[in-house]
Amino acid sequence: VRQPEMLHGVWHGYSGGADIEVPELDTGVPQERLAALLAAQTRFPESFHPHPRLKRPMQARIDMSQGHPPRRIDWSAAEALAFATLLTEGVRVRLTGQDSERGTFSQRHAVLHDYVNGHTYVPLAHLAPDQAPVEIINSPLSEAGVLGFEYGYSLDCPDGLVLWEAQFGDFINAAQVIVDQFIASAERKWYRLSGLVLLLPHGFEGQGPEHSSARLERFLTIAAEDNIQVVCPSTPAQYFHVLRRQVLRRWRKPLVVMSPKSLLRHPRATSTLEELASGRFQRIIPDATVPPERLQRVLMCSGKIFYDLMQRREELQRHDIAIVRIEQLYPLAEEALATVLGEYREGTSIYWVQEEPENMGAWRYLRVRFGERIRERFPFSGIYRRSAASPATGSHSSHKLEQQELVERALVE
Repeated sequence: VRQPEMLHGVWHGYSGGADIEVPELDTGVPQERLAALLAAQTRFPESFHPHPRLKRPMQARIDMSQGHPPRRIDWSAAEALAFATLLTEGVRVRLTGQDSERGTFSQRHAVLHDYVNGHTYVPLAHLAPDQAPVEIINSPLSEAGVLGFEYGYSLDCPDGLVLWEAQFGDFINAAQVIVDQFIASAERKWYRLSGLVLLLPHGFEGQGPEHSSARLERFLTIAAEDNIQVVCPSTPAQYFHVLRRQVLRRWRKPLVVMSPKSLLRHPRATSTLEELASGRFQRIIPDATVPPERLQRVLMCSGKIFYDLMQRREELQRHDIAIVRIEQLYPLAEEALATVLGEYREGTSIYWVQEEPENMGAWRYLRVRFGERIRERFPFSGIYRRSAASPATGSHSSHKLEQQELVERALVE
């Protein structure tokens, strides 16, 4: 088969094609280097006046770099380390979005403003004299225009990490034409590859229908022929490794990240420097806390709901329920999942648990994939909110009741 013309020039050495043909690789970074790069992002020129409110988050990062208990690595620090390690390895990083400099949830602080004279300072641009360039830019409120531009940028920058971030994942609604016409289908239609990353904050927090859902179901519906990657990482280390994997592998596919909101500061959604220093992105995370001989049921889930389930399981002291995390929904690692489930006795009930309504989220995608039994060995059913026209309720009190009922059905009934 003749190599498509687009794989020449700047695209020489890169490939698309099947996910199964691409070997995984370790994406860890030595712990000493991680600590140094994290600390470097807390230093400013003497003439720079950071806002006094930044003193606390900057000190937190210093503590993380020094390993002071109980300072573990949070989500934004893991992201900053992914960017920093790539930049000092010669990889360009470009991130745009409606509030990407500060972070929609005041978590990133990648571009600092001198509160005396308004000058800006980007710590990520001052890590090493020979580092790659970094661009972190607040974009206009035009999702289709900005995502279209960044997609085009990614076509000419296969060796960089190019990211677009929605202020809330729901805002992908206003750029759906770019996803359907280009991101999902360009490899099949025109032999054009892209490594563009979409960061889409997703999670039901009681903030209403316009601030809950990144429309995971849409991406899973258009996922075919290994055209995109859809991940929902549950820990900072997982996020760190998947960002590095996106560039360090020579395989280029768009990456859709269902990124967190409340998990940005959740006390249990943290990682150690050791977890960033070794290993790789795990597509499936098994539950090693429940002995197979005691198991009564298995809950499979992705994202924030894992922490709700884990907390309630501890309160109920249910030591007979395992919680398995599906961190990459597409391409789905069915063999890895079969290996995890192979530890359990045949006939054990498996439930997919999601925050989204029945007609949204990953449920229907997984139901079509597995049917009523997984590998003909395990009964398979779902736990979810009832089908709805709107992604989420506009009432915070109703949200809390729905969430409580959802978790109780998973762990008690």
